[in-house]
Amino acid sequence: MTSFAALTRDYLASKGRIDERTASGRMMALVGDAEFDEGNIFEAMLESWKHDVRKLWWIIDYNRQSLDAVISDRIFHRMDSVFQGMDWNVITLKYGALLNQAFARRGGDALREWIDQCPNSRYSALSYKGGAAWRTQLLHDLGDTSGIRELLDDHDDLALQRLMTNLAGHDLSSITECFRTIKDDRPTCIIAYTIKGNGLPFAGHKDNHAGMMTAEQVDQFKASLGISDGDEWDRFAGLDVPAADLQAFLDGVPIAQPAVRRHRASRVAVPPAFEVPAGEMLSTQQGFGRLLADIGRMHPELADHLVTTSPDVTVSTNLGGWVNRRGIFDATDRADTFKDERISSVQNWSMSPRGQHIELGIAESNLFILLAALGLAGPLFGSRLLPIGTVYDPFISRGLDAMNYACYQDARFIIVGTPSGVSLAPEGGAHQSIYTPLIGIGQPGLTAFEPAFVDELSEMLRWSFEHLQDEDGGSVYLRLSTRPIAQPQRTMTAALKADVLAGAYWLVRPGHEAEVAVIACGAVVPEAMEAHAQLVEDLPGTGLMIVTSPDRLEADWRRSMACGQASQIERLLRDVPGEAGLITIMDAHPATLSWIGAVGRHRVIPLGVDRFGQSGDIPDLYRTYGIDADAIVTAAARLISQCVVSGFSRT
Repeated sequence: MTSFAALTRDYLASKGRIDERTASGRMMALVGDAEFDEGNIFEAMLESWKHDVRKLWWIIDYNRQSLDAVISDRIFHRMDSVFQGMDWNVITLKYGALLNQAFARRGGDALREWIDQCPNSRYSALSYKGGAAWRTQLLHDLGDTSGIRELLDDHDDLALQRLMTNLAGHDLSSITECFRTIKDDRPTCIIAYTIKGNGLPFAGHKDNHAGMMTAEQVDQFKASLGISDGDEWDRFAGLDVPAADLQAFLDGVPIAQPAVRRHRASRVAVPPAFEVPAGEMLSTQQGFGRLLADIGRMHPELADHLVTTSPDVTVSTNLGGWVNRRGIFDATDRADTFKDERISSVQNWSMSPRGQHIELGIAESNLFILLAALGLAGPLFGSRLLPIGTVYDPFISRGLDAMNYACYQDARFIIVGTPSGVSLAPEGGAHQSIYTPLIGIGQPGLTAFEPAFVDELSEMLRWSFEHLQDEDGGSVYLRLSTRPIAQPQRTMTAALKADVLAGAYWLVRPGHEAEVAVIACGAVVPEAMEAHAQLVEDLPGTGLMIVTSPDRLEADWRRSMACGQASQIERLLRDVPGEAGLITIMDAHPATLSWIGAVGRHRVIPLGVDRFGQSGDIPDLYRTYGIDADAIVTAAARLISQCVVSGFSRT
């Protein structure tokens, strides 16, 4: 996160939208050594190297213990080389002042070599056992070395324990001296040796991660610190400096001075409407690309605050037009060799500090961490950004942990998942998403939409820019499709806009005699329309509802149970007779919409995709997975037959 926050800071600085003091500050992280088992650490390091990130410190608490185990003895050498390979400055803080003094004595070189060669597991065990154990081990291994017996005789067991655990990560003078020596802006890794649980009764024990002191141990610990009963929460308890002197010192510490820790960025004006891209046949992915390109051309003030990013799928997620207009962000101006060589290309991607698209490698975890950093630019740096990330919809799952933490931090961004579903027919199950709409429903801090038509998407995008800036707002997930469908020739009235944003509307309102209503979302709306045209011939009054946000619809329904006010879906379903049945359909897991049957206690047949997709064309795949027009008509027949058996049918 600090790597991508530093990149965000550099991005704002290149645009002159951050003050000099904030721009010159370092991003710092304190991390545990065991966290380097996580693969996204190395993905992030590579990305920060590619973008030449500066003014970044990672301080590694090198205690050589994870939750359940002791770290491999060789990890230090590997860690050191990884950072150096990424052009980081690496500083190792191993020994504190007491140990360095001991090393200067006769026999000190042998003691240093013994510690350097001591396995992590043995060092941890001796740290736990204490001074007597250190003495026995050192006499056994170094007793014949000149000076060692003198050193041991000069230390009682408590002093020897203090000496042998005096690692630099616990020695404030060593730490501050290290910090003062760093003068350049290179990314710096400080490997600080420590002992896990230092000073506690279970220090060094391999089970100490969840260790809790007994009441007796707490009393002993308090006594060792000079803290009396009842003074546990006194800020100066146990210290031998007068409280007034300590307070005077603290009052002068730079970090204690009044300062803005969480900035409030100015709101970016959003136009009341965007012009809907023209075209009789469009996919929502095409519409998204055209909308962004139009914003860059027609709304420059808003566009200046947009920043896009993608993990190497910029072209295939339709960001090409935006990037051609706004360019790729880079720390320096870089020539387009293909353009200079006069080689024809539709990608006119200049790279410079003026660019507004950050190109990432194929690492979706990095995408969401960067979106988190960009989405926190306002509170972190005082300058608001409106970040948009695009990714193949199934690969949202690759970065789900990072996305969850981004929302947890209240970062504000738009994630566009496209292409989605089996509608991406030829590419097969590896690229076809199934359950991502359920993620949209379940993820706190994220509002999910899935438009069928581009005029719906236009209003969703406009609303999203507002929602990113609202006090009670959040992030937005747009699930889009590559399938071109016929666009409705209609006017987006205020009422229709409200319904689109609320989550659903009637494309064809059901009649009072309706026995079936079809509820469709996203790319399969044409199949729903075709099936509806067939059904109304035999079942007059059949309704057709378009769902634009299963997420908003479901959340609104649950809220209504607590507040007693009718939700959007309840208001819409009032038009459906109680004995009628519902058919829900979506190019996604059927559970995304099946809950709608519970709203008015209607019988429901949910159609959708619940297994891995195959390669093929759209008609074949829709037929195979039961989300074509015939499947809807067949489901309607089943509902009618159930009605007859139950005695409900009017026909």
